[in-house]
Amino acid sequence: MSVDPHFDFTKDYVLEDDRVILRPLTLSDAPYLVDYVKNEPSIWQFSLVAIQKEDDLEGYIQAAVKSREDKTAYPFIVFDKSTQSYVGSTRFYDMQLGFETTQLGYTWYSQKVWGTGLNAHCKFLLLQFAFEKNGLQRVEFRADNDNKRSIAAMQKIGCRMEGILRSHLPRPDGTRRDSIVLSITKEDWERKVKDLLKSQLT
Repeated sequence: MSVDPHFDFTKDYVLEDDRVILRPLTLSDAPYLVDYVKNEPSIWQFSLVAIQKEDDLEGYIQAAVKSREDKTAYPFIVFDKSTQSYVGSTRFYDMQLGFETTQLGYTWYSQKVWGTGLNAHCKFLLLQFAFEKNGLQRVEFRADNDNKRSIAAMQKIGCRMEGILRSHLPRPDGTRRDSIVLSITKEDWERKVKDLLKSQLT
């Protein structure tokens, strides 16, 4: 995989393996995801944005697409080949390409794919794209410190904990969350994380 340090926000990058396809999220994708708002409210428990109805999802997607236009983020929709359905979304955000860093998050999946190995496939493709295609040096992850499931998933793929940002961000209910910060560096990827993730691909 050749390195292209000139990430192009106008280009439609598609990442694919034998399990998943990640393609750019678009404004027309709401119908593929709306059932997860109606039928799986627990997905959104730790979301920074209250998503309780179809209009909320449309606003969420609009903001994600706008962030790509502003060249600060690049959102994907996730297609699961095993179920032949769209099952979630994820994105690079706070992309600081001049510093060769990005955050990876806003990740959520339907409960039907929890524990099936889909996340490992997604993270392998995304991290390979970040480090090997675009020459980034650091990928950062953040989560609500109460979201133990998400934290465990990040540690499982090889993220290293760096610390806690106290009273960091407001939740939709008016309280404030502590955010845990984790990361994977290019050195981590080359030394162990790539092989670790490969071993989790099923």
